[in-house]
Amino acid sequence: MRIDGKVVLITGASEGIGAACAAEFARSGAKLSLTARNEEGLRRAAGRDGLITAGDLTSEEVRLRVVERTLERFGAIDILINNAGVGFYLPSWSAPMEETRRLMELNFFAALGMVQLVAPHMRARRSGLIVNVSSIGGKITLPWMTLYSASKYALNSLTEGLRMELRRDNVKTMLVCPGYVKTGFQKHVTSGQAPEKVMRARRAAITAEECAVAIRRGVEREARTVLAPAVGWFLVAAARLFPGIVEARMAEMNETA
Repeated sequence: MRIDGKVVLITGASEGIGAACAAEFARSGAKLSLTARNEEGLRRAAGRDGLITAGDLTSEEVRLRVVERTLERFGAIDILINNAGVGFYLPSWSAPMEETRRLMELNFFAALGMVQLVAPHMRARRSGLIVNVSSIGGKITLPWMTLYSASKYALNSLTEGLRMELRRDNVKTMLVCPGYVKTGFQKHVTSGQAPEKVMRARRAAITAEECAVAIRRGVEREARTVLAPAVGWFLVAAARLFPGIVEARMAEMNETA
């Protein structure tokens, strides 16, 4: 897909992967519509010409306002990048249900809500791309973030189902599964902290900018799935071929120091 001139709507765009995507797509000539709760961060990411809509995407009213303002300004939405998300480091067997529901509301239901608002517009135009930013944790369960992984597995399945549902309408979907990325994710988790062994492994993380480049390239070649870094495919393959070994290693990493 050619990005130049396309209208790109990015959620969770005030920092991290979302803000990096805003910069990367702008350099490729895209028209930006950005949303997140942090208005100041959105202004930095949007530059002079981007449209910003600050608000909490778990609100149906906010989602509707984002889409309506984008269509009023640009007349179209060519690419939707569902990037907003949150996590916590709590065992699934003890995590408060209220906190778990908040996680699912943003990581899954908000993304689905955006899709349900944007897909009819794309279907009518018989053109469009829905990009859902998941996680390597949506391919391999991370025991230090089991419920986060569950929310990303749900997003993965939604992305794959949408691809089949919208095929006849020429609307495509792309799944993005970042591995370790240097962002502010750690400081935004709602509870708990990662085990020390996990933190040490993240020293080899890629930057948000590198992840955004991988996403942009994936859009250009109309990829089905992007793992960033690409070495993540080896871990996915290992988990499928040797599940017991990978699970044991993951469980060991989850042990406290």
